[in-house]
Amino acid sequence: MSEQRRQVLQMLAEGKITADEAERLIDALEREQPEPPPGAASRPKSRPKYLRVVVNAADDSGGDGASRVNIRVPLQLLRAGVRLTSLLPPQALTKVNAELNKSGVPIDLTELKPQHLEELIEHLEDVIVDVDDPDAKVQVFCE
Repeated sequence: MSEQRRQVLQMLAEGKITADEAERLIDALEREQPEPPPGAASRPKSRPKYLRVVVNAADDSGGDGASRVNIRVPLQLLRAGVRLTSLLPPQALTKVNAELNKSGVPIDLTELKPQHLEELIEHLEDVIVDVDDPDAKVQVFCE
């Protein structure tokens, strides 16, 4: 355990900070300097900044022969969007959820919280999706 983490836990034990404050401080410390597992190289892993979707496909329509899509979405944009949903009145969220369901997107925006997005982003760091077939290659990953 790092000395900084020990200090945060000591402040919590002494009642100088709340459990929520301690959790935020420890999370901030982990983002700054993640502890490498024993025996691992001491190369820090950077947080991803973008969600990337890359598609290369052969074009069967007789055009130029290939299609290419390269989308790079800043994860900060996703974070801001989640925060903005908390500003919408409940009546608007109900209507948006109903329209999303009609469109085939079964998501409840009232359940979308910033901590859920952070958990998702944390898990996305290790996810790489590659789809190869004779006519197309699709990649989804974080960088």
